[in-house]
Amino acid sequence: MPKLIASMRHAVSLTLNGRKVEGQAEPRMLLSDFLRHQLGATGTHVGCEHGVCGACTVLIDGLPARSCLALAVQSDGADVKTIEGLSPDGGHTLGVLQEAFREHHGLQCGFCTPGILMSLDGFLRAQPDASERELKEMLSGHLCRCTGYATIIKAALHAQQRLKEERAYA
Repeated sequence: MPKLIASMRHAVSLTLNGRKVEGQAEPRMLLSDFLRHQLGATGTHVGCEHGVCGACTVLIDGLPARSCLALAVQSDGADVKTIEGLSPDGGHTLGVLQEAFREHHGLQCGFCTPGILMSLDGFLRAQPDASERELKEMLSGHLCRCTGYATIIKAALHAQQRLKEERAYA
């Protein structure tokens, strides 16, 4: 990585939800701020701003990451997926996880939901046969104060089953 000058903005180019995008960021600009303010991906929410609540979770090169702990310049050249990229057709229809959350009332107020969905998307791709206990353990990295996690777990298990069925027919 080239030496960056703190007072200057630097070009950042990445793939956001399958589309090449560019912006400018100071070296200390957080990825969450870059996504929201430079690229208009406002579905990524910022809660605690120190990586505890999980509301800002996105996928970087396919892996869940807290965008409030990553710098925009670190993401130069990366493939970033946000909640806006979860729909199979750019937002006209719901993806499997989104549909399961709608069906099982896993949405709550919606502030932390994008981060939870992005973590589940990455987790279920990596561990398609995860047990309920493993799902609960993964979700323990998210703090949702709206209610309990029962409907979120139910939605995640339903989505897991539907994803397995889709893979079986592919």
